[in-house]
Amino acid sequence: MFFRYCLLRLLLTVILLTFGSSFALAEGAWTLQWYGQSAFKIVTPGDKVIVIDPFITKNPKTPEALKDLAKLGKVDLILVTHGHGDHLGDTGELAKLTGARVGVNADMGQTLAALGIVPMEQLIRFNKSGPIQPLPGITVTMVHAEHSSSIVHTDPKTKEQSVYPGGEPVGYIVELENGFKIYHAGDTGIFSDMQLIGTYYRPDLALLPIGGHFTMDPTHTAFAARDLLKIKQVVPMHYGTFPPLKGTPEELQQALKGSSIKVTVMQPGDMLTF
Repeated sequence: MFFRYCLLRLLLTVILLTFGSSFALAEGAWTLQWYGQSAFKIVTPGDKVIVIDPFITKNPKTPEALKDLAKLGKVDLILVTHGHGDHLGDTGELAKLTGARVGVNADMGQTLAALGIVPMEQLIRFNKSGPIQPLPGITVTMVHAEHSSSIVHTDPKTKEQSVYPGGEPVGYIVELENGFKIYHAGDTGIFSDMQLIGTYYRPDLALLPIGGHFTMDPTHTAFAARDLLKIKQVVPMHYGTFPPLKGTPEELQQALKGSSIKVTVMQPGDMLTF
C-alpha cells in the first residue's frame, strides 16, 4: 500500500512538471455572474473584478444571499451605463466599500460628484470616443445606446426627491486581457449603428436587453443580434424584473430559430466560466 502511495505521488509530480503550463491556462479562465436586470460581475483572467450596473440590494430578482455588497469581495472597476435607479443602483455604496474606480459618461460623473454619491477623484469620466485602459490589460470603449438618462436623488435631510441630469445613456465594449470582447448594451432600443459595433469591435459575447417597453423586445433583439451585430453568443438581460418588462428568453430563442447564434439563458445568481 505504501509503495502504491509513493508511486501515485511520483506520477502526480511528473504530471505537474510536464503539464504545468496547461494547468496555468485553465487557471486563466474568467467568469461572468448575473445578479438580475443588467447587473453583472466579471472576474477577468488576470483576477481583476469589474461590476456593471450594480443594481443589487433593491433588485427584486437578486438572490437574498447575494444582496450583501460585502460578499462581492474586491472590486476594481464599476461601469454604469446610465443614471436610472435600476442601473446606477448601489454604485455609491459599492465604490465607498471597495475603493473601486467608477467609469461613467462625463456629464453623469459631474452630477455624481456634485451630489456626493461618488467623489470626483474616484470617477473615470469619459465619452464615446477612443478606448481607455482603466486597469492593466483591460480596454473599455463607450458606445452609443438609444435610451434616456436621469438621476433621481433623495435629499438625506429633507427626504425630498429631485431629478438631475444623467448624461447620455451608453453601452460598453470590455476587452479582457486575453482579447475576449464583451458588449454590454445597457438599456437600448435597436439602432443601425449596432452594425458598426459588430463590424468594428467584433464582440465575442453580447449582453442584450429583451424586456421591451423601455428597451428592445425579443424580436428587436433577435434582429440586432443576427442582422446587425452578427454575434455568436447572446446572454439576455433586463427582463422580468418589473411588470412592464414582459419579454422572455424563450421568445428570443424562437425569434432566432434557424440561426447559429447561441442564446445562453442565466438565472439571477448564475455564474458562467469561459
